[in-house]
Amino acid sequence: MTTTDVKETVRRTYSDAARRATAQTTSCCGPSSCCGSSNGAAAQHPITSNLYEAAETSGLPVEAMLASLGCGNPTALAELAPGEAVLDLGSGGGIDVLLSARRVGPTGKAYGLDMTDEMLALARDNQRKAGVTNVEFLKGEIEHIPLPDRSVDVVISNCVINLSADKDQVLREVFRVLKPGGRFAVSDIVTRGEMPAQLRGDMQLWAGCIAGALEDSDYAARLAAAGFAGIGIEPTRIYTAEDARDFLEAKHAGLAAIADQIAGKFMSAFVRATKPSSCCCPCSWGPRPGRLRSETLPRGTAGQTGSPPWWRFRRQQ
Repeated sequence: MTTTDVKETVRRTYSDAARRATAQTTSCCGPSSCCGSSNGAAAQHPITSNLYEAAETSGLPVEAMLASLGCGNPTALAELAPGEAVLDLGSGGGIDVLLSARRVGPTGKAYGLDMTDEMLALARDNQRKAGVTNVEFLKGEIEHIPLPDRSVDVVISNCVINLSADKDQVLREVFRVLKPGGRFAVSDIVTRGEMPAQLRGDMQLWAGCIAGALEDSDYAARLAAAGFAGIGIEPTRIYTAEDARDFLEAKHAGLAAIADQIAGKFMSAFVRATKPSSCCCPCSWGPRPGRLRSETLPRGTAGQTGSPPWWRFRRQQ
């Protein structure tokens, strides 16, 4: 598959999701979800369920929830502070941008970046309904972020970077737009161990956040190559054979037979890193040779707002 093939498949898939959310004909996590549920109930979907606390989403438009296609809660991960500027890559219907805007307050700014006209229209309508003013939605691709160098304090994303066919370019762009000391704090699907070739080559599974997922060690290495320090990967949900069978059947019935082969190898994770405060000298907290240590939370805790401190995620000597 080519980069263009991947991009157009993703664009088409998420444009359709925006139209469904606008029409309110189905939940994004229901039978026709991009995420691939086949059993109907949103609360049972292995990837997208129970990501946000009810108190967090209170007052947000229902369409923002219907268009939520993520695998975690990056606004809780990022530990946003009042006055900060935050950028959400692949902002979709805008739920994480609107939540971020609350956290950074009127002196801060939340940007959302998306390449689909339908999602941008939906997000701007959700912004209007929510009455939030410190938000700006931008059209563009995450490989070419339309913001100046060193312009944001935090970059978040929710199950989007895995969709890109050029992840190294995405990470270089994130590094460019972050201020020195800025934080990379995303929720994404990652893998551990070798994946079957037929899974990696399936276009619908790429659009469903599975086929394009990076192995955790590869993700960390690519972040280090882009210049990041303080790299950590924290699994939040590790998917069983039953979970895998559910989303594989929804996307491609012929692949359901390999569910047992990938049990425990796919997971939702928080991925964190920092742009060094000075890029001109070695930083004591920078990437060092050694094995990446990650800590696993119990299944179902992805939506909790309390997250372990940053210094728990570091490379071992």
